Amino acid sequence: MKRILRTMLVVMLVVVSVGGCKPTTSGPQTNKVVYLINGALGDNAFYDSGQKGIDALKSQYGVETRTIECNFDAGKYEPGLEAATQYSDVIFVISYAFEDNLKAMADKYPDKIFVNIDTIVQNSKNTITSVKYVEEESAFLAGVCAGLTTTDTSIKNINPDKIVGVVAAADDPVVMAFVRAYEDGVHYVDKDIKVERVVLAGIWDDPTKGKQAALSLYDKKCDVVFQVAAATGLGVLQAAKERDLYAIGVDTNQNDIEPGHVIASDIKDVGKTIEEVYKTIKDGTYQPGQVIRYGLKTGTVDLVTEAQVQVLPQTILDRISEVRKEIIDGTLEVPKYQQ
Repeated sequence: MKRILRTMLVVMLVVVSVGGCKPTTSGPQTNKVVYLINGALGDNAFYDSGQKGIDALKSQYGVETRTIECNFDAGKYEPGLEAATQYSDVIFVISYAFEDNLKAMADKYPDKIFVNIDTIVQNSKNTITSVKYVEEESAFLAGVCAGLTTTDTSIKNINPDKIVGVVAAADDPVVMAFVRAYEDGVHYVDKDIKVERVVLAGIWDDPTKGKQAALSLYDKKCDVVFQVAAATGLGVLQAAKERDLYAIGVDTNQNDIEPGHVIASDIKDVGKTIEEVYKTIKDGTYQPGQVIRYGLKTGTVDLVTEAQVQVLPQTILDRISEVRKEIIDGTLEVPKYQQ
């Protein structure tokens, strides 16, 4: 009888012990990462910059990654979000045109990490973290560069009319913040410089349209054309070469795409952003629902002028550096066009 009681006691202890060892939840799993974009890779600009960051996570942390391209197709936004949530707990997303879908999905899956890049998106459960760039600062520098260039007739093919241009892919808040800040930078150099605009109707992936737009601006005697147009903007760079004039690139360093004709690039380092945010996810300092802002001071946005063929004289390069420093230290305040 005693032996039976001892056996029963041992069994009870084992059951209690096993029952007390409930698996602990460690939060979202970070070994898989999704990069979900409204557009497509191959723009040599914004989307490709983000992909570099995703590739860096793969090499640095050994994580599995998946990129979902929606190709500007509204029918792919909802399925893309569903696929992302099924694959991973960590999702970096560029959600232009499907912000409401993102909010609904984040509310549906509150334990997943959604990092929205380039715009501020806030869901009811306040779990989406938004990355916002102060693109006005770097675009202002692009305008300073264009203004200094068009007023220096010692530079090859610069005419005395003092006219510059800009090609924008769409009339949306982010793009127009670039455009207005660029115009501010131009007029900071000389209020009499004329700025010509071509604003396209949401055309992000058509270099032919970009080239046509730029050629129309060069026909109006623009010396320099700034492109804010993703893959469409590659046509602007082609037009600069064709007319033996000048362009300013965007999002990544495009200065060597058409050497001697792309005098600067207004960079927005999406890849660096992804790396920095993912690091906080791994080290436990990540906070959902926050808005993270990146400007000149962080080096995540900037105007880069290094190139295989340097067109700009040292006096212009030095002046750009001076203005950059004034913006960073607060001596020069650049108007902001977004929250």
